[in-house]
Amino acid sequence: MESAAQNVGRAIYSPEERKRRDNTRWTVVQGVLAPVQFFVFIISLYLVIRFLLTGEGQFVATASVVLKTLILYAIMITGSIWEKVVFGRYLFAHAFFWEDVFSMLVLALHTAYLVAVFFGLLTTQQQMILALAAYLTYVINAGQFLLKLRAARLAAPSSSVQNTTLESAS
Repeated sequence: MESAAQNVGRAIYSPEERKRRDNTRWTVVQGVLAPVQFFVFIISLYLVIRFLLTGEGQFVATASVVLKTLILYAIMITGSIWEKVVFGRYLFAHAFFWEDVFSMLVLALHTAYLVAVFFGLLTTQQQMILALAAYLTYVINAGQFLLKLRAARLAAPSSSVQNTTLESAS
């Protein structure tokens, strides 16, 4: 396992990893699931807050959090497959180690919400507050990934940036 200090100067992708990333269908799957999950998150966030403020729409708010959690599971499973294809390990690859660590907290809170709902362990108000805590961790984790993707784009070889610029100009 690499320390954070060792990982600072390292490129996100080696040339071989970049090629595998660009050639796997799992990159497309992640590219589709991420915005779908965000769209469901926005709607669910509204429904949860509306329920907490008005007491209305308990069923639809609960259903929206369950749907968001199922999509989270889908993106985590396919993301693990993507990581295996690109980096040779299902989780905690050098390039996404800290994002994966924080993803475990995101998964734990979303799973705790499902357990609370299906086993009636908390009041509905407490369940919705737990959902908001899970959503806060999701937003932080999504930000981690967006920053990593931006860094990868900025670190892309200049020849591919030049080729993209030339192709879009013609």
